[in-house]
Amino acid sequence: MAKMQDVRKTIEGSLGNLTPTRAQDIAKGMLDRDAAKDQVTKTAADLMEWSQRNKNRLTMLIRNEVRSQLKQAGVATEEELNALRKRVRELERAAKRPGARSTAAKKKTTATKTPAKRTGAAGA
Repeated sequence: MAKMQDVRKTIEGSLGNLTPTRAQDIAKGMLDRDAAKDQVTKTAADLMEWSQRNKNRLTMLIRNEVRSQLKQAGVATEEELNALRKRVRELERAAKRPGARSTAAKKKTTATKTPAKRTGAAGA
């Protein structure tokens, strides 16, 4: 049963949940009972560093996977949204300038200038 607890402690440490007290406990369990206090302290510090590295790796792995899934789903990035916002602001400024016509007005003018097409047998 003690071995399973050691495994559990090690896994917790690898996920970044390791506290200094827990690291000391794990270090004591890993080393001989006669190990010097400074050796236990160094081993505990190494475990804390190892735990933090693994936490950072796991965090990056998850971020990359989420980013990949969002990209595959077609969700726009913050950068893409900012570019669109900038473009909308530019278009709004251009529309407010004197003499600028709106897109709807341009389409309406173009539509009235285009002759209607005849369809079907009525034109024949």
